[in-house]
Amino acid sequence: METMTRTVQITLPLADASFLRRQSRNMGWQITTIRTPRKKGSLERAIEDVRAGRVYQADSVEDLMAQLEA
Repeated sequence: METMTRTVQITLPLADASFLRRQSRNMGWQITTIRTPRKKGSLERAIEDVRAGRVYQADSVEDLMAQLEA
């Protein structure tokens, strides 16, 4: 007899993950963890900007304002 399956995505607190794993093992279910990439912090984004050359210097306040308006 072939059993039909359905894939379900659940978001839950990390503290409850062990409970869900234990319950699913008892039921004979299969759990697969999908890791989501974490968001980059502002410092990491700034370092990437410097490495990619997306950094500009202004000679004066007027030059800075002109760059911001462009």
